[in-house]
Amino acid sequence: MVRLSSVRPASLLLTAALVLPAQAGAQQGAGNEWRVYGGDPGHTHFSTLDQINASNAGTLEVAWRWSAQNFGPNPRTQSQTTPLYIDGILYATAGIRRSVVAIDPSNGETLWMWRMDEGDRIEDAPRLNPGRGVAYWSDGRGDDRILVITPGYNLAALDAHTGVPVPGFGNNGVLDLNENHRTRPGISLVGTIGASSPPAVIGDVIVVGSAHHVGMRPPSMTNTPGDVRGFDARTGRILWTFKTIPEPSEFGADTWLEDSNSFTGNAAVWAQISWDAQRGIVYLPGEAATGDYYGGHRPGNNLFSTTLIALNARTGERVWHFQTIHHDIWDWDLPTAPILADVTIEGRPRQIVAQITKQGFVFVLDRVTGQPVWPIEERPVPQSDVPGEWTSPTQPFPTKPAPFERQGFSEADLANYTPEIFERAKTIASAYRWGPIYTPPSLAAAPDSTRGTITLPASTGGANWEGGSLDAETGMLYVPSVTALSYLALVDGGEQSDMRYIAGGGRGQLAQGVSIVRPPWGRITAIDLKTGEHAWMVPNGDTPSYVAERLQIDPSLIPPTGVQSRASLLTTRTLLFAGEGMNGGPNLWILDKATGARVARLDLPGTTVGKPMTFMHDGKQYVVMSVSPAGGSAELVALTLPN
Repeated sequence: MVRLSSVRPASLLLTAALVLPAQAGAQQGAGNEWRVYGGDPGHTHFSTLDQINASNAGTLEVAWRWSAQNFGPNPRTQSQTTPLYIDGILYATAGIRRSVVAIDPSNGETLWMWRMDEGDRIEDAPRLNPGRGVAYWSDGRGDDRILVITPGYNLAALDAHTGVPVPGFGNNGVLDLNENHRTRPGISLVGTIGASSPPAVIGDVIVVGSAHHVGMRPPSMTNTPGDVRGFDARTGRILWTFKTIPEPSEFGADTWLEDSNSFTGNAAVWAQISWDAQRGIVYLPGEAATGDYYGGHRPGNNLFSTTLIALNARTGERVWHFQTIHHDIWDWDLPTAPILADVTIEGRPRQIVAQITKQGFVFVLDRVTGQPVWPIEERPVPQSDVPGEWTSPTQPFPTKPAPFERQGFSEADLANYTPEIFERAKTIASAYRWGPIYTPPSLAAAPDSTRGTITLPASTGGANWEGGSLDAETGMLYVPSVTALSYLALVDGGEQSDMRYIAGGGRGQLAQGVSIVRPPWGRITAIDLKTGEHAWMVPNGDTPSYVAERLQIDPSLIPPTGVQSRASLLTTRTLLFAGEGMNGGPNLWILDKATGARVARLDLPGTTVGKPMTFMHDGKQYVVMSVSPAGGSAELVALTLPN
């Protein structure tokens, strides 16, 4: 049986939606402009532009390069920013202070820059990086604003034309997000909460999530909860708070046993947020609660951790929810924006939301009611023997689509290029426990002499923040993922943490950078959301030459591996663009959407880090993405057709 909340009637939602401007369809894709991080509010990362097509894509050339070299003492080699393009200007973030820059799209010239000196507040901030970009709000009458969440957890509203903070917003243009945020006794907000994604703007409401430090080895079982809040876009006034860890009297409190909701933290929404402007619903992908691999201090299913949550954007009231993992102890939180789509399924038009997960599932739900489009079954899963741990007897399994990644681990997953290599891989794996998906973490020094548990996919995915891309015209979903292992070993918290157990060591490779898992290690999977069936799968990139060299075997014995990196995808009316991603090479692959066949390969100045976007400026289509040059600072690179 699927565990679902009660559902509010759609008519109630439409009332709230009437106050929201019809800015753009939730899932129609971007056109000449790119006004939202994901291309449109439904985060399809799709564009209807087709000036660049299969006949000319191979001729794309670098139009300009913009460097972040001078943005701070540590400009970072990797920037995950995806620019916006609005009214003839590009907007992006750069540097360790998350400076906001406005750029001329024709030549890469910096038009203005804004940054905030946050002093000591930035020193211990989580997710200290350039961020993934900015958001945009306009009243339609000339009041146009760029919104950014700083590393120190402030929300700034800047005049889009000048970069000057808007005086009437917050305190002279800056709102301290620590204000009105829920706290835990003895836990400071400064240093425990920040953000890595831009806010969402739904009409006149700004929705803000948060991010915490990585929770593998938290110093305490007590932490700041990751509440989500809505603010007035004009003034910064707080409108509502949704508590991702409910208080005792609130819905979901009964899923936290032994009063654990009174001290547990995290359960934040650090990934991108999607919304349906027509219906006034905002969709939140939730993360796990404290800590990542041991949940003995928080028994119960733990709503709303690792849960897709639909809220009324105006009021913050819960519309529906679906928990994708009960009592998450694998760090398989929801890492990317839910994707909204209008598709015809079995002859019936459906408005759906597709949530891509780290563990390799795509949960496809009706985005108005939260009901599964195809059955989702609660199936028994292995139980933990770690002292004090609590595990759910079942987990939800979608019947469609099939997983886009291998799940669970067995001898069939071991590299077997030669009998000798297979035996070597088996020896490495034999030191650990393994089994079907949701086999729980185990002790690094277990009574059976094992050193932890091997999980596949890894705790980082599968899929991660790069998410997928949806062809809004065909209903085809493209998902980049990595086939990699995690070694989940628990050790005593000791002096490092008041938790009974935290993450310990454990790993194994055939050779440096060569996994014991059979390839492909990076892949792109096409899933038809009209049928729930897979259309094709191709490796992400080519087999690295070092694999055969380090294994000292003939390259012909190795099947296509791809690179162990998640591709960064952009879908247009005619093509699928795939940068190899942070662990790949400086390659931009251009693929046939229908088959995955390669149309062209372009050399980039560095490896792709941010997701590509596209726009039309002065009659020319551009493709822009963040790259990381070898040994250099992060850059934005713009590609266009030759004159």
